[in-house]
Amino acid sequence: MIVDLRSDTVTQPSPGMREAMMNAAIGDDVFGEDPSVLQLEEKCAALFGMEAAVFCPSGTMTNQIGINILTQPYEEIICYKGAHIYRYEGGGLAANSQVSTRTLDGDRGRLSVEEIEANINHAADIHQPITSLVALENTVVREAGSFYTLDQIQRISASVKRNKIKLHLDGARLFNALTETNDPPADYGKYFDTISICLSKGLGAPVGSVILCSKAHEHKARRMRKAFGGGMRQAGFLAAAAIYALDHNIHRLSEDHRRAKALGQVLQHLPWVKFLMPVDTNILIFTVADSLTPEMVVHKLNEHQIRAVKFGAKEIRMVTHLDVDDRMLDKTIDVLNKINFKSC
Repeated sequence: MIVDLRSDTVTQPSPGMREAMMNAAIGDDVFGEDPSVLQLEEKCAALFGMEAAVFCPSGTMTNQIGINILTQPYEEIICYKGAHIYRYEGGGLAANSQVSTRTLDGDRGRLSVEEIEANINHAADIHQPITSLVALENTVVREAGSFYTLDQIQRISASVKRNKIKLHLDGARLFNALTETNDPPADYGKYFDTISICLSKGLGAPVGSVILCSKAHEHKARRMRKAFGGGMRQAGFLAAAAIYALDHNIHRLSEDHRRAKALGQVLQHLPWVKFLMPVDTNILIFTVADSLTPEMVVHKLNEHQIRAVKFGAKEIRMVTHLDVDDRMLDKTIDVLNKINFKSC
């Protein structure tokens, strides 16, 4: 039995999801005629209290679109120093939008009003790029799934509006955050100009993300989707999977969190684990002992059919998801307790 904890992107469509895909009504999405895509976009916009949504192949594309439609070349955006948009999107901020980036430490990746306001450039100073956008990430992937509360977001939103700055959310795992905070999704549309949500991570759809925006920004968002690679034509098969995921897989995210916390309880007591980040949602990140390398530990886990990934010079990441059940959890705990490294 293989237990794949590398990412929540490795999930396989369930029988119910496959059936929904095969029975999907389809058309040409680029012509705006795919009924399943239209249903998905309307569903997502309504869920988050926003006016419009555009279905795209990936969260990287939706992030890049959101940032592009809110900025102009030579402006500057503010984000966490480990943000996905900065570290894991191939330099797209510079190439696609020609913006510079001011990176901040945050509290486990969560930016504060004070930190943001201290880093806003003076628009009258021609030596500095104009600060035009703040981008938040929720949950924060580099910080083991730490999350914002709606109260924190409300205060940031009020601050950036006072300073005439736009606000983007990389919500790749936003549903994981909402599972912990119980905040209403519809309230998010009040505070953000654009929101990117991913349907192929915790929710288990095979492909797809959605960029949420205003009606005024929708046309430009579709134009930039075309410029960044285009639409997917008969995308209804994928949209149907995403609709199924929204209808069936949000409520069960708490199970992923429960299993992650159970793994965390074990990891923090192992002699070859030097440090474990707090386990807030479904991501575990831990530092291995000084005498070990992540490669050594990943190799040892692979010998027992447990898959994890190196996530830094000394770090390993594990992610629980809908294809990890309690039998797999028990096996992983058993393996973690049994393996040892003579050198640690």
